[in-house]
Amino acid sequence: MKLELDFEKSVEENASKYFEQSKKAKRKLVGLEKAIEETKKKLAKQQKTQVEKPVLEKKKKKEWFESFRWFYSSDGFLVVSGRSAKSNEQIVKKYLDKEDFFLHADISGGAVTIIKTAGKRIPEKTFQEAAQFAAVFSRAWKNSLATIDVYAVEASQVSKSAPTGTSLAAGSFMISGKRKYLKKTPLKLAIGLAKSNNQLLVGPFSAIKTKVAKPLELRQGSGTAANTAKEILEILKAHSKNLVQVSVDEIVSAIPGENVELKKE
Repeated sequence: MKLELDFEKSVEENASKYFEQSKKAKRKLVGLEKAIEETKKKLAKQQKTQVEKPVLEKKKKKEWFESFRWFYSSDGFLVVSGRSAKSNEQIVKKYLDKEDFFLHADISGGAVTIIKTAGKRIPEKTFQEAAQFAAVFSRAWKNSLATIDVYAVEASQVSKSAPTGTSLAAGSFMISGKRKYLKKTPLKLAIGLAKSNNQLLVGPFSAIKTKVAKPLELRQGSGTAANTAKEILEILKAHSKNLVQVSVDEIVSAIPGENVELKKE
């Protein structure tokens, strides 16, 4: 460090000058350190009180079939059923491709059920499971039937062309040609939460048993849909490690209707 001396001043005056300058420098340094500390405190406070914006998960795009009743068979084929006459029409008009199969319980009143084949041969197990789905969601459940015959036909055998002078009601179709019958199909169903994403799954026990954490079997009985749904929800919550984001209303919508109860273990 170089010091410039003023030879016109005495040694004491030169010393006093630099002493004053050093005091000013110290005061500036102290002020700078104080400013740095204040800035640090403000930053720390800001970080502490700042509310992090939640990261919004991209909502998974809903698959077309999720608007209907559906499940994947043991063999991996998508099976879709209607919820009403209107949705029966929609399934046939919009989603029944030429290589698919159409199923219906052999009774007036029931859900149209289709098997999406993707051009592959359908194993008998898938036919049986799809038939069970069609049976459960038909008037056979309301009529307390233990079994019902279900028929399956190719897509080309289904049409809306009614005989001359007649018309078809919404959700009704003309079936031509030979039918494949699945005789005495049992009215049984299972429900549970998917192991992969906690999604509510409904279908034949054989189809969903390995896909859900706790498969619950449903049967015809004296219980109401609402009470049975509440019972199902409590059991699902007790056996799930994750937060169960399923409502009673969703379960009611997924099961056949009234006169339903859980099969006791």
